Parts: sequence; structure tokens; C-alpha cells
Amino acid sequence: MTRHIVQYSGGIGSWAAAMRVVEQHGPRSVDLLIADSRAEDPDLWRFVEETSHYLGIEPVVVADGRDPWQVFRDERFLGNSRLAPCSIQLKVNPCRRWIEANADPNDTILYVGFDHTEQRRIPGTRNGWAPWQVEFPMCQEPFLTKQEMLQWSRDIGITPPRLYAWAEHNNCYGLCVRAGLGHWAKVLQHSPLLYAEAERKEQEIREELGKDVAILRERRGGISRPLTLAEHRRRLQGTLAASVPSPAPGVAA
Repeated sequence: MTRHIVQYSGGIGSWAAAMRVVEQHGPRSVDLLIADSRAEDPDLWRFVEETSHYLGIEPVVVADGRDPWQVFRDERFLGNSRLAPCSIQLKVNPCRRWIEANADPNDTILYVGFDHTEQRRIPGTRNGWAPWQVEFPMCQEPFLTKQEMLQWSRDIGITPPRLYAWAEHNNCYGLCVRAGLGHWAKVLQHSPLLYAEAERKEQEIREELGKDVAILRERRGGISRPLTLAEHRRRLQGTLAASVPSPAPGVAA
């Protein structure tokens, strides 16, 4: 019997992929494999528990044991949108070790939850997981938008992960270093305490490395330069303050 292993991230795409795989093959031949990065929103684990129970499959949880900030210190490299060693060390490597120990590439299919807008990522993912066969159920018709997947979850009685109320993904409590300026502006708006914690940890690593490095980057005058979370916050707060109209003459502020 062919083994079907879904890379189950706790995101809505990997859940929808798992639903399609189970619908086609049944739960007995399906594994839900999830890597614990030690940095996830607790509500992600609520979603994993409820959806895995619905599917009738006990998830397999693997872990490196570190969190992203520990990886950055160990690697002496601050992750950013171009290169994120945390993803490799905390997710890909633990999953690969488990798959190599437990699955025969001649009789196993891996599944990843990319949707039809992410098909450019397929060749690299297939090459990276060779010799295992990798399939992408959500890149097959009928195509679903992220909002349609979220509604599918609601339709079966499971509340989607709460981060989707404002974020595009459910990774790392919303503090994914791969995200850009716009996403981090949303973090500041919706989770200012988490933003402050990330800002503090970024500064600590800058001091440890003695380098002008940052999670974010900006381009001005054709030149790309690091943009710290502290500077990004000051600019955002300055823009917000400037947008508040001054009281009319004679009117108390």
C-alpha cells in the first residue's frame, strides 16, 4: 500500500491538501507530518488538534528543539526575506530525517499545500525532496482561493487559525522573517507586544554580531540597505501621527 505523507504546517493550504488526500486515499494510508518550530501561535496547535481529529489521523510532530532566534545565534546569521535558515533547520531538516527513517521513496508520495498561485515553487520543491515523489493537491482543479479554503474549514465546523484575520499565513506567530514591510506593519498594528519582542531580539543579535543587519530591507536611490524593526516602527508611528488632523483653532485638543 502506497504511503501518503502530508507536510502539515498548520496553515490552511496544508489542511485543504490533507482533506483532498484523505478523500482520495482514506485516512489509513495517510500521515500528517508537522514540524514544531517552538515559535508558533498556540491557536495553530488548536487547529492542528481539531483538524487531525476530524480527519481521524494522529499527527506526527517532529522538532529540532530550537526556535528561530536560537538558530540565528547558532548560525551567526539573522534570517531575512531572502534567506531564512530557520525554515531549513526547524522544518525541512526534522521532516526529512523522519521521512528518511520511516518511508520508502519507492512506495511513498509526499504532499505540499501550495495553491494554484504558487506553482512557480513546484520545480524547486520537487528537486529538493528527491528521490521522493511530491504532489500538490491544491494546484489541481477545482482551484480554491485562500478565502474559499477558510470558508471550507468553517463549513465543517472548525474555526480557522486566528492569524488569518489579518495575516496571509499562519507561520511563527505572524513573526516570519520572510515577510516584508507591509506584513510587519500589520504585526505592529495587531500584535504590538510581539513586534516589540521581535524588535528587542533583533537588536540583541545585531549587537552580538557587531554588524548592520536586519530582518527587513529597503531600497532607496537604487541602493538596498538593512531596515531595522525599530526604524520601521518609528516611521510607521510617525506616519500615523502625521495623519491625525490638528484640532481647529479655538477647539481644545
